[in-house]
Amino acid sequence: MFDIAWSEMLLIGGVALVVIGPKDLPGALRTAGQAIGKIRRMAAEFQGQFNDAMREAELTDLKKQVDDIGNSIQASTNFDPIEPMKDFGAADASKPANADDKAMAEAEATLAKLPAPDLPAPVSIEPVPVGEPEPETKPKRRRKAAATEEPAAPTEAVAEEPPAKPARKRKTKTAEVEGGETA
Repeated sequence: MFDIAWSEMLLIGGVALVVIGPKDLPGALRTAGQAIGKIRRMAAEFQGQFNDAMREAELTDLKKQVDDIGNSIQASTNFDPIEPMKDFGAADASKPANADDKAMAEAEATLAKLPAPDLPAPVSIEPVPVGEPEPETKPKRRRKAAATEEPAAPTEAVAEEPPAKPARKRKTKTAEVEGGETA
């Protein structure tokens, strides 16, 4: 940025060490670094605003050129879109104006001479009565009875289930020695 060589940076560092002193040098370098960062941010912001202004000016010039071209094209062609519509509506079917109109009139005359197509007999679709569906019966689920309770009387003939297994007993520590040691 400033074209400072390493030898020049070393000389500036030595002078700063002698003038400022080793005690205050880190604080002075930190302050200088913050100032340089602030200056760089301001320069980048200014450059961004300048570029935005240039783009806006270029867009304004471009818009003006496009408008000028559009105006010159519109001035060079005096096209009225309503005029062809008036000519089309005023054309008489008995007196075709050009070859396309003659061909259209011939096609319409040929279609008028053709016999009407025979249509098939109408089809009648009658609804078929539908009976009510029988509700599906699902077997009821039984709750499992607890081991201590009597099982509920079954409403249907159900095979006997084997009795439930008894709950497992937990093993506990049986002997502890004083002092927190286990045997």
